Amino acid sequence: MKINLGEEERKKMTVQEIFDAMPKSFQKEAAKGLSAVYQFDITGDGGGKWYAAITNGDLAVAKGEHASPSITITMAAQDYINLTEGKLNPQMAFMTGKIKIKGDLGLGMKMQQIFKQ
Repeated sequence: MKINLGEEERKKMTVQEIFDAMPKSFQKEAAKGLSAVYQFDITGDGGGKWYAAITNGDLAVAKGEHASPSITITMAAQDYINLTEGKLNPQMAFMTGKIKIKGDLGLGMKMQQIFKQ
């Protein structure tokens, strides 16, 4: 799920800044008809909890924990940064345990379509 940002924006981005920029990479058409909540539990320095709620092509991103997420993605802050910068392959990260998913795995795979590459 590489966030499509300019090179200057991408330099030294924090996890918070990546979540703040998430709406810029959101593909409304790809999310049409989808109703899901992605919970992100980012561990380590600069980590925290955020969620992205998608309802029929609309996105709301907020800091905190959602009461009933469809999927929970847990990973270290630096791994999340590397993932969004395209330095970490999502499939390899999952296979090696750098990404842990609880809930609907299919939603995890859809992220590459919902957010710009």
